[in-house]
Amino acid sequence: MQKKEKRKRRLRRLLILVVILTLGYFAMKIFYRLPDISGRNQSFMIDDGEVTRLGRQSTGQLADHPGKSGVFLLQRGRDAFAARVLLARMSEKSLDVQYYMYHQDTVGGLLTYELLKAADRGVRVRLLIDDIYGNQNEDAWVALDAHDKIEVRLWNPWKRGGGRMIQSIVRAAQIDYRMHAKSFTADNQATILGGRNIGDEYFDADKNVAFADIDVLSIGPSVPEVSTEFDSYWNAEHAFPVNILVRQGTDQELVALRSEKNAFYEKQTTSDYVTALTDSDLARGLQDGSLAFSWSDARVIHDSPQKEDLKKAGTDELLISQLAPYITGAQKTVDIVSPYFVPGDRATEALCKLSRDGVEVRILTNSLASNDVSAVHAGYSKYRRTLLRCGVRLFELDESLKDRQGKMFTWLPGLAKSSLHAKTMVFDGEIMFVGSFNFDSRSLFINNEIGLVFHDPAVAGAAAKHFKDKVNKIAFEVGFSSETGRENMKWTGGQGGPDVVMEKEPYATTMQKLTVGILKWFPIESQL
Repeated sequence: MQKKEKRKRRLRRLLILVVILTLGYFAMKIFYRLPDISGRNQSFMIDDGEVTRLGRQSTGQLADHPGKSGVFLLQRGRDAFAARVLLARMSEKSLDVQYYMYHQDTVGGLLTYELLKAADRGVRVRLLIDDIYGNQNEDAWVALDAHDKIEVRLWNPWKRGGGRMIQSIVRAAQIDYRMHAKSFTADNQATILGGRNIGDEYFDADKNVAFADIDVLSIGPSVPEVSTEFDSYWNAEHAFPVNILVRQGTDQELVALRSEKNAFYEKQTTSDYVTALTDSDLARGLQDGSLAFSWSDARVIHDSPQKEDLKKAGTDELLISQLAPYITGAQKTVDIVSPYFVPGDRATEALCKLSRDGVEVRILTNSLASNDVSAVHAGYSKYRRTLLRCGVRLFELDESLKDRQGKMFTWLPGLAKSSLHAKTMVFDGEIMFVGSFNFDSRSLFINNEIGLVFHDPAVAGAAAKHFKDKVNKIAFEVGFSSETGRENMKWTGGQGGPDVVMEKEPYATTMQKLTVGILKWFPIESQL
C-alpha cells in the first residue's frame, strides 16, 4: 500500500509539474506575442521613375536594347559602396533598401548619412532590415523613422522588453525564419543585388577581416521585378513598423542622429570611401551615364515572403525551384561559388549526376580556416568524399591570401584575413546567377533569398574563364591522396603554388578541428 501511495504522490507531483510548465509555456506565448500591426499603411513602388534623372539617363540605352536589362558586376568593395551612395545621391523620388544586416560603422554610418540627405530632398525612403540582432542599432532606426520621408520596418522581430533566450524557445517556430535577401533600388530605375550586407567587412573597410563578395548593378526590366519583390516583403505580415514595435521617434532624436552623421561624414571626407565617390571610373560612369553595361535577358528570382509556410507559399515560389532548372540543364560546366556550402543528399546527388553525365562541376567554398562559421564546415565536410568520388571538383579558399595573389581573383579583396562571402553560379559559361543564396539548408528551406539570373556569354564567360584560370592560385583543390581506396584527403595548390600539398586542413587550428569534429555528431544540418 505504501508503495502505491508513493507512486500516486509522485504521479500527482509530476502531473502538477506538467500542468505548471504547460501553463507557463502558454503564458509566455501570450506575453511574447508581437504587437498588432493591422493598422499600418501599405505602400508600393513608384510608377513614374522614368521622369527622374536615373530614368532619363537610361532611356537611350534601354531604347537601343529593347527588352534587355543592363548588368554591371560590382567586384571591388569600394565600387560597391560608391554605387550605393551615388544611387542615393541621384535619386529623386524613392529609395527601397532591404538588408539582412546593417551596421552603423564606417560604411553603414556614411550610407545612413546619404539616406538622410536623400530624405531631406524629398525622396521617400523605405528601409527594411531583418531583426536577427534585436535591439542592435535600434536607436538609429527609431530616429530615422521620425523623419516624415523615412519609414523603417523590421523583419520577423524579437518582442521588445523580453529575454531573447526565452523567446527563442517559446517562439522557436517563428523566430528561425530570417530575411537574408539584399537589395538597394533607386527610383524604380536602378537596383543592386548580391551578397553584401551593410558593414565594413563587406566593403574592404575592415583592416582585420575581409569578406570576398560580389554584387550586380542592373537597369531595365529587372528593376521593377526587384521592386515587386520589395513590395511583397514590405507589406507582408512579418514586416513590423519600428514605431509600433519599439517606439515613436522624436524630433529631438532625429536632430541628434543628423548631427552625429554630419559630424561623422566631415571626419571621413578624405577617406578612401568618400574619395571613391568622385575618383573612380564607376563613379564617373554612373554620374554621366557612360557606365558600360552589358545587355542581357535577365530574370529576378526570389523566395516568397511566406516561405516559412509552404502551404501558403507553394514550392514553385521558392528561389531554388526557379534556380534548379539552370543547374540541372547545364551541358558543359557548372561553377558554384558559395561561402557556406552544405548541399544535403538531394543536391549532392544532382551535382553527381551532372558530373557522371560529363558536365564539369567546380565548387569554390571556404576552408575550415577561412570559414567564419565552424558549424557550416562540419555540415559541408560530410559531403566532400561523396562529391569527390563522383568527379565534382572542390576548391577551398586559402585563408592566408595576401594582396598580390588576392587581386588575381577579381572579387577577392585579398587582405590579411579573408573569408569568402560571394554567392555566384555560372552555367556553361553563358548564364550567371548573382545573389544572396548560399548553397545550404538555411537558404534552401528557411531563409528568404533573392538573386539575378542573366544570359550573357560575355560576362558569364569571363567569370567562368577567370574561375578556371585563377582558382588554383587562391584556393586549395581537395582530392584523395592515394588510389588505395582509403580516401585520405589532400589539399593542393593555393597561393604557395601547385607543388604545395597538405594532408591536413590547411592552416586550421586545433580548436577549429576539435569543434568541427564534435559538431559533426549533432543533428544541426537543417539549421546550417
